[in-house]
Amino acid sequence: MDVAQPIGKVSAPRDEVDRIVEAWQRERPDLHPLPLHVFSRVSRLARHLDLTRRRAFAEHGVEAWEFDVLSALRRAGSPYELTPGRLIAETLVSSGTMTNRIDRMVAHGLVVRAADDADRRVVKVRLTEEGERRVDAAMSQLLASERDLLASLPDDATAQVIDALRAILLRFEA
Repeated sequence: MDVAQPIGKVSAPRDEVDRIVEAWQRERPDLHPLPLHVFSRVSRLARHLDLTRRRAFAEHGVEAWEFDVLSALRRAGSPYELTPGRLIAETLVSSGTMTNRIDRMVAHGLVVRAADDADRRVVKVRLTEEGERRVDAAMSQLLASERDLLASLPDDATAQVIDALRAILLRFEA
């Protein structure tokens, strides 16, 4: 693949990554910038998506970190509860961070701590009705916003993007 030319559709508008790649090619013609075409776009897209997500969450009174915990609990199914250890695994944070998050969410009325019925030594974190209402509203808005972003892609392109990103992500998660 000729990396000296813009990659993608010939008639596609140029983005900031095209300008970054051109500058690197000018300054370091010995480098092969193909990864920049992919990962710089993924990185820039992630920043834009993070801002979009934060706006969707804020409209429903939820911080991004709260959404991570609330959505893990909501996905767990009724009665919408998980152990702190499972929440740590789902959200990829430390135990100290999770304890702090749970404390703050209890104070906000989004979750409660409850003893496990089978083993009273085990504590579970359970979604409250308010937590469920907020996470459901935030998720609905988030998906509507992100669906709008994907609307410009043909269905087959969306499927290709999904497959390509999954293949790269599996390199980290395997």
